[in-house]
Amino acid sequence: MAPKIGLFFGSSTGAGERVAGLIKQIVEQIGAAEVDVIVITSEGPKALEGYEYQIWGCSTWNIGELQDDWAIRYPELDSVNLKGKKIAIYGPGDQFGYSNSYADALGILMDKAVQQGAEPMGFWPIDDSYEFEYSRGVVENTFMGLAVDEDNQREKTEQRVVDWVYWVLEDMGLYDPAAVEAAE
Repeated sequence: MAPKIGLFFGSSTGAGERVAGLIKQIVEQIGAAEVDVIVITSEGPKALEGYEYQIWGCSTWNIGELQDDWAIRYPELDSVNLKGKKIAIYGPGDQFGYSNSYADALGILMDKAVQQGAEPMGFWPIDDSYEFEYSRGVVENTFMGLAVDEDNQREKTEQRVVDWVYWVLEDMGLYDPAAVEAAE
């Protein structure tokens, strides 16, 4: 039986949902796991405790605020036990309109996940295709997850997601590229 990944997301304009769909499609095409896609407000945060492997999706709104679905559930995360859960996060944002708070949700949620005992996964290097000034989602010149910009760089989203999904699956121990090459 394939492992399950709980993909918990929120979406106001469809960007977070679009990326969630891409992630599910890619993971299941690889065959590394099955993905349950769940809007975070449809189930309480206690549902997070039921998945060893998780991907969270949250866009950044206004100046460094969580998307509404996550903002509603955020205070409840203090009562969730994430000890040993492997969590990766993606976050849509607008790096030109909000260049001083781009993808802040990555940092806000990853900090909370780690505080609750999670093992952070899927940190992503910042390359020169990103153009922003500051993000709470950055540590040591690395995003604490995948940052995408559906407003200004939509054409880059799909490839970024594909590359990141392979990275996350390997990080979680669900995909071994050497084993795949040996089998071919």
